[in-house]
Amino acid sequence: MEINDITYKIRGCIFNVYNELGPGLFESVYEAALLYELNKSGLSVKSQVELAVH
Repeated sequence: MEINDITYKIRGCIFNVYNELGPGLFESVYEAALLYELNKSGLSVKSQVELAVH
């Protein structure tokens, strides 16, 4: 899968979540909904991944 295909799927998932939930909710609600949509679309995602900063 090319990068344009991946970003197209991601944007589609973002629009689906926003159109379904609308504005005004906590960020954690949007995060959970977006993770669900991304997994449903076939993408492998992780949430709140720890990164080492040097």
